Amino acid sequence: MPGVERWSPDVCAEKAREWLSLGIGGVLLFGIPATKDATGSSGTDANGIVPTTIKAMKDAAPELVVITDVCLCEYTDHGHCGVIEGSEVNNDKTLPLLAKQALAHARAGADIVAPSDMMDGRVGAIRDALDEAGLSGTPILSYAAKYASAFYGPFREAAGSTPREGNRRGYQMDPANAREALREIRLDLDEGADLIMVKPALSYLDVVAKAREIVEVPVWAYNVSGEYAMIKAAAARGWLDEAAIMMETLVSIRRAGADAIVTYFAVDAAQALSR
Repeated sequence: MPGVERWSPDVCAEKAREWLSLGIGGVLLFGIPATKDATGSSGTDANGIVPTTIKAMKDAAPELVVITDVCLCEYTDHGHCGVIEGSEVNNDKTLPLLAKQALAHARAGADIVAPSDMMDGRVGAIRDALDEAGLSGTPILSYAAKYASAFYGPFREAAGSTPREGNRRGYQMDPANAREALREIRLDLDEGADLIMVKPALSYLDVVAKAREIVEVPVWAYNVSGEYAMIKAAAARGWLDEAAIMMETLVSIRRAGADAIVTYFAVDAAQALSR
């Protein structure tokens, strides 16, 4: 996508200083490994791409909050978020791998771990693993309301994480269902989540608003790749004022109740706000 690239750990370290100087409070890391396999083993490697990048960024800019995506989809050769048995994801066999991945990130210095896989019980499994390892102070940002959305397309292409067979509707949520989102949010909080994420943002502002009403923890919203790409594409054709639409979009997410926004517009927005 325009303005979005994949970077090596050393470049991320350089960028960390730049982002901090712009007033960006934190970054969310996704890893693209050199190799993938059926269980996403590279994602649990303590010396893998994400732990290496965490260390480099924290050395360069200790004050920058580093959040890490915890999921198997970027690391599996089949593109699903969990261990596949037959044609289905095995929820229970996936949980220990997610916990191991979260531990690798936290031990490398991640400030927050963010499970995005949507497996049942994964927040509790991660919380238990962190507590047992003496990392009870590491917060969990749970993708508690993550919908099976078509807006993820550009990200999946960049990460090579499009499922080779089937889709993720068995574990991500039905776009028509808002009540399930609220139930999932409550379940994740009961398991030990410290913050919750609604993803995507724009088509689910009602869910963001409802979540803000029912919980006392911070509510985050993810302005995803497809939402970003639509604005970029329309602006490139001269159909929209990109800067104005960017800010209007971000304000709408904030107005709906989001305490923090994850967005590909972060640098552009920070620069605009500093003028």
